[in-house]
Amino acid sequence: MKVHLQVAGAPAKARESARAIAELGADGLFSFEGPHDVFVPLVVAAQETELELMTNVAIAGPRSPLHLAHSAYDLQVLSGGRFRLGLGSQIRAHIEKRYGSQWGKPASRTAESVAAVRAIFAAWEGKAPLQFRGEFFTHTLMPPNFNPGPNPYGVPPVLMGALGPVMTRKAAEVADGLLVMPFNSTRHFVDRTLPAVAEGLRRSGRDAGEFQIVGQAMVAVARTEAGLARAIDGVASLIAFYGSTPNYRPVLEVEGWADLQPRLNELSKQGKYAEMRAMVTEPMVRTLGIVGTPEDCADRIRERYGQHASDVCCYFPGYSPERGDLADLVAALHEIAVPGAATA
Repeated sequence: MKVHLQVAGAPAKARESARAIAELGADGLFSFEGPHDVFVPLVVAAQETELELMTNVAIAGPRSPLHLAHSAYDLQVLSGGRFRLGLGSQIRAHIEKRYGSQWGKPASRTAESVAAVRAIFAAWEGKAPLQFRGEFFTHTLMPPNFNPGPNPYGVPPVLMGALGPVMTRKAAEVADGLLVMPFNSTRHFVDRTLPAVAEGLRRSGRDAGEFQIVGQAMVAVARTEAGLARAIDGVASLIAFYGSTPNYRPVLEVEGWADLQPRLNELSKQGKYAEMRAMVTEPMVRTLGIVGTPEDCADRIRERYGQHASDVCCYFPGYSPERGDLADLVAALHEIAVPGAATA
């Protein structure tokens, strides 16, 4: 199984971070759209390593598909064909109040972003004139002086991040792959995600071999009791944050913890983050996250995703794992056999 780790978002730290990830033996790195631009760290990393690169994720709704296409195309050239464009939707409050953009039909809008980017790629590759008319985006003009021409490394794959069944189904209908939301559990992945993938592939007329599933996990890894306690605390805090979001309630619901969501949501509105963390028990962390030694964590990731995912993105929220533990985790994950085709 291929392993991807998160690169530092701050441009001044991206070079050192990318080199460190490469030295660990990871296969790729991904950027996160948080306090920094999601594309700039990958520009730095493309020139410092030979790793695979991915946005995980770039928020599609507030961006024009043309902007996304240009960034993806240029990163594909800069990296020599090692880039994947991961797109996601975000929740209403962030879209309207942080991005200052319009909200509505997030699954359809994100799926249309994917389709529009692909239409722009096709025009640049000389495969079809640009005549994209959708519900949210229209692209019908591409004069020669604005057309970069065919990409020498081919067009980059476009993946979608998803959690709920509608977004997951849309991803399997239109995208090249799925970035499984890290706030997840084995039961939710099997009972909710995989059936939605199967339905989306059926609607698109594709088989599983034409669609990549990338697993993601919040990992608490350490070999010492003290180290593991710190790691569990970090993962628990992120679980509390995710769990406060109404859109993410289905994951808690599957595990019998649905009543926790509105309580976390109310505390988040009051800024009572310590109280939120206290509500997340260690069994919850072990169910929704991945906990243990490097070898234990690799086993848990295999149990959750091994039959279906070719790649995994690992997050280490709120703490910094020991470097030796990280290297051991990467090595252990490399021992997991990749399915011949990511199947649902």
